[in-house]
Amino acid sequence: MSTGAGTIAAQQNGARIQVDPRGWAVGSIRETLRRYPHIGRVLPAMGYSTEQLHELEATIDAIDCDVVVAGTPVDLARLIRCRHPIRQARYEIQEVGEPNLEQVLAPIIARARST
Repeated sequence: MSTGAGTIAAQQNGARIQVDPRGWAVGSIRETLRRYPHIGRVLPAMGYSTEQLHELEATIDAIDCDVVVAGTPVDLARLIRCRHPIRQARYEIQEVGEPNLEQVLAPIIARARST
């Protein structure tokens, strides 16, 4: 996604500049940004293996910024060391239309229960 909870929270709280991480990205983060250019000025939430956490840490630490706004449900401040303060964007899901989450998950849950 090119805009997520972190971007919206930063803008709503007066952020004037959003840093494009491409120039500092390393490893799989660099590759993901190259492969999906529509992501824009957002660090992608790709997974949090040990290697990816090190890459995320190196990428964020290389960037000159005042604060990191994390829009992922994972508490990044507990997973990585960062020279910048990390602030967590909080959000809730609001389902609009159908299929809703319950409808999408119902067949998966039914299959899991039948095995």
